[in-house]
Amino acid sequence: MAEQYKRILLKISGEALKGDGDIYSKEYLEKVYTIVKKITDMGTEVAIVCGGGNIWRGNLAENLGVERTSGDYMGMLATIMNAMCLQSFFENRGLVTRVMSAVECNKVCEPYIRRKAIRHLEKKRVVIFAGGIGSPYFTTDTCAALRAKEICADGFFMGKNGVEGVYTDDPRKNPDATLIKKTSYQEILTKQLKVMDATALGLLLDSTVDLRVFNMNDPENAVRVVKGEDLGTLVTNSK
Repeated sequence: MAEQYKRILLKISGEALKGDGDIYSKEYLEKVYTIVKKITDMGTEVAIVCGGGNIWRGNLAENLGVERTSGDYMGMLATIMNAMCLQSFFENRGLVTRVMSAVECNKVCEPYIRRKAIRHLEKKRVVIFAGGIGSPYFTTDTCAALRAKEICADGFFMGKNGVEGVYTDDPRKNPDATLIKKTSYQEILTKQLKVMDATALGLLLDSTVDLRVFNMNDPENAVRVVKGEDLGTLVTNSK
């Protein structure tokens, strides 16, 4: 078994917070909290990037005729709402949390400052990064990859709903798709596997940060991957 991760960035989708017909589900919020609590109780520092797809998606902007740049900024605001929701939910259960946004929103959260974010993590506070990278045309995957490098995370975790990791094809459409246990960022980019966008992958091509893609429906899975167990898919530049 590999050594336990000391500092991780956890990327979750906005849909991970969504209930049936509602933008938030207490059940799913509780699941995310349980995952983060279990990891922090192990002594591992945790930062989070959450998408905004439970509130706003790019295809909705297109369907409504909302201009792309405005639509992207609306998506950034959706991630701030999600971060605030997670913060309140966590802190009501005793987990000290800070929200840091690349889009200045000083009434409700701190501006993103790299050194301050690292200091929060060193003090064992959970840091939630919101507002993407503060510019349109970049996804929350890119934000997560960038922040993972900036905070010197040794693990980048991508929690999936009901999907065990990275497959050769979409397992929901192709029953013959097989799970890939280990691969590289270059191979994902070359084979165009559906993990994250090309910009995010480009940031990680020269990175020492390992990416672990796993099924987060069982909170114990997160504990196992933090401990270094070979669960889901490992994406790494290491030999």
